Amino acid sequence: MSRIEAVFENSEGESLTGLLEMPTGAIKSYALFAHCFTCSKDNPAAARIALALASRGIAVLRFDFTGLGTSAGDFSDTNFSSNIQDLLVAAQYLEQQYAAPSLLIGHSLGGAAVLAAAQELPSVKAVVTIGAPATASHVKHLFADSYHKLQDQQSVQVELGGRSFNIRRQFIDDLEKYNSVAHIGELRKALLILHAPLDDTVSIDEAARIFTAAKHPKSFVSLDHADHMLTDPQDSQYVAEVLSAWASCYLKTSQLSEKQEETAGSSVKQGVVIVRERDKKFTREILTQHHRLISDEPIALGGSDLGFNPYELLLAALGSCTSMTLRMYANHKQIDLQDIQVELQHDRIHAEDCADCEKQKTQIDVLTRSIRLTGDLSDQQRARLLEIANKCPVHKTLQNKIQIDTNLTD
Repeated sequence: MSRIEAVFENSEGESLTGLLEMPTGAIKSYALFAHCFTCSKDNPAAARIALALASRGIAVLRFDFTGLGTSAGDFSDTNFSSNIQDLLVAAQYLEQQYAAPSLLIGHSLGGAAVLAAAQELPSVKAVVTIGAPATASHVKHLFADSYHKLQDQQSVQVELGGRSFNIRRQFIDDLEKYNSVAHIGELRKALLILHAPLDDTVSIDEAARIFTAAKHPKSFVSLDHADHMLTDPQDSQYVAEVLSAWASCYLKTSQLSEKQEETAGSSVKQGVVIVRERDKKFTREILTQHHRLISDEPIALGGSDLGFNPYELLLAALGSCTSMTLRMYANHKQIDLQDIQVELQHDRIHAEDCADCEKQKTQIDVLTRSIRLTGDLSDQQRARLLEIANKCPVHKTLQNKIQIDTNLTD
């Protein structure tokens, strides 16, 4: 698996930061994770769930809401409505850079947020809540002592989760807009509700309200002995396992075209290499009959740096073929060759007097190959091994005149 730092702007032009956990192999779908109230993307439960889902082929973006974690902005200027807008711009970032999310996951108040945002995201096929209240207004009790103070003051300081936060009257007033479960009944997306019966932060009754308001398909899973924050790693792991299995019924590889899905579902023929997109930047999945690997470009060049760039793959082909050819020869001749290391580099140089160049000052490609041989070898054996290196099949292919036939297929 690999992790990509994500940076995008909220509706006010302030930077929001996130982490995108990417699977090593094929991506089944993309998910967006909303953390709990006053938490951050680095909340242990959020991180563990995202990593566990990535190991199961689901790419997960978790990010800090405005004014929290490493995201810009002032928390006192935010409210539940702005959290929903943050979710929408995060979904837009995924769609523009990779693929639109088909799964929304929300923990605690983040669960209420994904329930409210889901209808505005047509790409979303399934929604998951973890220890979530049915409505955002549920958190008003946290500010019960602040109502009177806010009549005379612009903001008040409250203690939440052992930390101090400034809130304004607009924050509490905004919660009044989200005091109904009507939107849950209009969700029209598959819904999974995960909740602990012993949750002393958000009552299990809230899960019942969500389940009753929702239309089918809907599912409820009890988290038995878990606490609200899923502090036990086993509880986070269980959530990811259940979530992944449940979601497989509703999520398709929506980021692939129909033709790509057809290709993905069929076996690749011997000797054929298929390259297909994994995102809308430069990440590519390379398939052969039995293997997969990733190609990409560095972040500085607009990629995600998840794999070899094309020239590195070219050097790898030459280097691996060179090493294999040397090993085959040494084994056949019973030469005491203990280890082979091939180091390669690609450069372009000016060819002032190149006989094959059509015009002066043309650049030619130069592949530099340095071979380190370890073993009890004579000078004669080393010289012979160098000759053999130049006879490897890929070396010969690169030095031959190559014809590339390109055509478009339906």
